[in-house]
Amino acid sequence: MSHFRALAGVLRGGRVWGCQWLRGCGGGPSRRWVDPRRGCSSGSESTPSAVTSSSSYVEEMYFAWLEDHKNVHESWDAFFRNIQASSPSGEAGERRPSALLQGRVLSHSPDMAQKVIRGHHVAQLDPLGILQADLDSFVPYDLITTIDKLGVEFMFINNVDQCQWIRQKIETPGIMQFTNAEKRTLLARLIRSTRFEDFLARKWSSEKRFGLEGCEVLIPALKTIIDKSSAAGIDSVIMGMPHRGRLNVLANVIRKDLDQIFCQFDPKLEAADEGSGDVKYHLGMYHERINRETDKNITLSLMANPSHLEAVDPVVQGKAKAEQFYRGDTQGKKVMSILIHGDAAFAGQGVVYETFHLSELPSYTTHGTIHVVVNNQIGFTTDPRVARSSPYPTDVARVVNAPIFHVNADDPEAVIYVCRMAAEWRTTFNKDVVIDLVSYRRFGHNEMDEPMFTQPLMYKQIHRQEHVLKKYSDKLIVEGVVTLQEFEEEVAKYDKICEEAYTSSKDEKILHIRHWLDSPWPGLDEEVLQHIGQTASSVPLEDFKIHPGVSRILRGRADLVKNRQMDWALGEYMAFGSLLKDDIHVRLSGQDVERGTFSHRHHVLHDQEVDKRICVPMNHLWANQAPYTVCNSSLSEYGVLGFELGFAMASPNALILWEAQFGDFHNTAQCIIDQFISPGQAKWVRNNGIVLLLPHGMEGMGPEHSSARPERFLQMSKDDPDHFPEFSGDFEVQQLNDCNWIVVNCSTPANYCHVLRRQILLPFRKPLIIFTPKSLLRHPDARSSFDDLAKGTKFKRLIPDEGIGKSKPSPEQKAEKYANAELVWCQEEHKNMGYYDYVRPRFLTVVANKKSIWYVGRDPAAAPATGNKSTHLNELKRFMDTAFNLSTFQGKDL
Repeated sequence: MSHFRALAGVLRGGRVWGCQWLRGCGGGPSRRWVDPRRGCSSGSESTPSAVTSSSSYVEEMYFAWLEDHKNVHESWDAFFRNIQASSPSGEAGERRPSALLQGRVLSHSPDMAQKVIRGHHVAQLDPLGILQADLDSFVPYDLITTIDKLGVEFMFINNVDQCQWIRQKIETPGIMQFTNAEKRTLLARLIRSTRFEDFLARKWSSEKRFGLEGCEVLIPALKTIIDKSSAAGIDSVIMGMPHRGRLNVLANVIRKDLDQIFCQFDPKLEAADEGSGDVKYHLGMYHERINRETDKNITLSLMANPSHLEAVDPVVQGKAKAEQFYRGDTQGKKVMSILIHGDAAFAGQGVVYETFHLSELPSYTTHGTIHVVVNNQIGFTTDPRVARSSPYPTDVARVVNAPIFHVNADDPEAVIYVCRMAAEWRTTFNKDVVIDLVSYRRFGHNEMDEPMFTQPLMYKQIHRQEHVLKKYSDKLIVEGVVTLQEFEEEVAKYDKICEEAYTSSKDEKILHIRHWLDSPWPGLDEEVLQHIGQTASSVPLEDFKIHPGVSRILRGRADLVKNRQMDWALGEYMAFGSLLKDDIHVRLSGQDVERGTFSHRHHVLHDQEVDKRICVPMNHLWANQAPYTVCNSSLSEYGVLGFELGFAMASPNALILWEAQFGDFHNTAQCIIDQFISPGQAKWVRNNGIVLLLPHGMEGMGPEHSSARPERFLQMSKDDPDHFPEFSGDFEVQQLNDCNWIVVNCSTPANYCHVLRRQILLPFRKPLIIFTPKSLLRHPDARSSFDDLAKGTKFKRLIPDEGIGKSKPSPEQKAEKYANAELVWCQEEHKNMGYYDYVRPRFLTVVANKKSIWYVGRDPAAAPATGNKSTHLNELKRFMDTAFNLSTFQGKDL
């Protein structure tokens, strides 16, 4: 039995040793011996030997030990030393360990290796005691005498220092100690979390609130993370979370005024500010306050976000990155992000994976995010057995070598210790870390839902489950940390706070939506920008060898400048350069944006002889210019667009652009567009000036590389087709202000330059959707003169046909000229796509329905474009012939 108790050290506290090292380092047909102090370091490689049986596993460990006793954990070292000491003479020198170990380990534990591999499954993580049922054979090993309430996955991390750091934190005896003062603080926070939910349940028993019951420890957990981070120098925390527990976090972490929260439950509530508002468990908040544990100022920002659970993840990261960028916080020592997740969404929604893969990319890293998973062990009505294929909901985090701490949410001290460790990890290594709060959901998906319909056995156990506050308060009373009277007084104290706020909320008849904003903006700089007539057409670095093809492009730019002309790329260059001159930061992100999908941009030049030597000419335009950030993104639309949206939230004095590789590809980011960009101002009164560049054009490239789906953006535009606007004053600006976003399709480089500059010059911020060209990028007729950027020029909403010659008819002459004209809408897109359905009713309003509109274009279709070149050309010829020879048009009057 002594040998088994020695081996039990391998599983001590649910931690994983030995075998996880092998899995973390190995791969393919061979395994490499592992030194626990050196991580995945060198050593002799073994013959092929999968760790699938106790025999092969122990043999591998034994061979490692024979080579160097330090290659294995001290528990294995002691085990093998004992075995060797008790072996018959001569047996100890045998290189094959089978006879040495026969009857000592293998005969008693035939599947021990499997249990070692899943060692963290042995920890008592589930407060309901049902988790093992989902893990089938992974039940506690009966010879282990002490089991913790936490387990750690980290041996897949291929960094020795990081592994050793975690080992010291979890293996040092007596390290998880709390003072009486710390225990009392934890109890007070648990009281607030629990009694807040109880208060809402009593006052609004028939209202949905998506309460935190079953994982009330989340509140002290988050506060601990913030405390530890504040002590380490963090003074700004950006947070994102789903709806469950949001009101509690707002009340007890962000410290939103309770009367404003309770006011939200009033059905007679009126909104004080423009906008539709959103449900109370979607709203965010920004708050500056003193952290009482550190006596330091700290800013807490909880992002507003819709029900599309994990969609907020990249938005939070983008906003955190922006705050770090503008503060010069290059290591994330002042600004950090915290993401709270649900278990089902964390495992099921791909944007989680996309966000993780941004975590260490230079232009996207926030230098470590702390992820907290509120693991209810259930989705809406779906249990984990049919919700995911992985053992844990957190397994996706392994792709970036993030340590994962699983902890029983009914053991508050274990939770707090893990949260301290996670905060220290982030401070020390500036890498992501995951806390898996294994808990339960005391009620249904919402408080009106009946969970017994689908999870009867689980909820029978939940109904018997003692509340964590009762468990922990009883524990502290027994320990003498608090008395029963002190506990009851603390409860009564918070209950009184809630009651007073409830009374106050009845006088608060108006909800001030601005209170819910996740951050304010400073005043806008309205200084008129000066156009520039020069741009870089050479390499500003000496001894920098560029590709001959790029040399030709730069020479072409120089010729254009000499002739006072610009193509599309040069028009963009002038817009960016003029903004940088006036201290406006410009950030362009997306797939292959540095060169440009169509090889037209080349904002990053690469030395052809020196690896990784690059030049960004845009950053060499002016002595005191703002920085220009251009960065190729990962192959992600959903995650990266969300990131850039968050970045644009941080400041109005920046031009933030996301370019799709092809316009069609924005469909994989449609959630960000539908849930954040289109309705953002209406729901949360949040202005955002993000620019989407979407290549669009029907050029025979097939259904996936043609249409940016302009009809979708126009359909979601908030303007009335039956209302004719008043053309008085600055009606153009007012019309833009009234709409939810601006949608343009520029046809000249000058107009493209103007609309980008106007995005900053406008006295407000609206998302800007630009359908950009492809083949027209190099068309010799798609040029603009420098005169089109001269003083007094501006963006043209409509470019009329002026005819041949220099004469320009006045507006009255134009009206007379077109008085008897037929109205024809011609587009290259199919009839059920493009712009036709949007413009038709508006044209009819303009002519007071006294005229009809003819349609010329492609017929309705299910796919946005054909991929057959011949079909494409035939379609093009047909509608172009019709458009320019209407006498042959036999279509129906529409």
